[in-house]
Amino acid sequence: MLALALRMILGAVFLFAGIDKILHPAAFAEVIYNYQILPDGFINLSAILLPWIETLIGLSLVSGIWIPGATLLSATLLSVFLGAILFNLARGLDVDCGCFMAADGAGSSTSILWYVARDGLLLLIALYLLMPALPLKRR
Repeated sequence: MLALALRMILGAVFLFAGIDKILHPAAFAEVIYNYQILPDGFINLSAILLPWIETLIGLSLVSGIWIPGATLLSATLLSVFLGAILFNLARGLDVDCGCFMAADGAGSSTSILWYVARDGLLLLIALYLLMPALPLKRR
């Protein structure tokens, strides 16, 4: 029951984040550019592909299809997102997360530390959901 609730929450988060970015690719490309991590040639490609991947992960988690793959991809993406935020925090850059375009718009007063806490919690949820799919040796 807990796993189902967490799967629905994580799926809804990925769906909401992905769909909004699909609707606003230019704004999302600007957010990616502001992170100052990717070479310019990868910014537009990332702004187009990443939202579709997020949306597919969300659909998979909500529908219950391909759960092991969706949880692995969600944990991987959340690790990358968290790493990018921490990288910019270490560089002293307070960039707009861009996680939820409508909510995280330009001029947002949301602290980068909130993004770290939120993405960290979502990563813990993804890892919890991933645990049953891991081929762990049982005694």
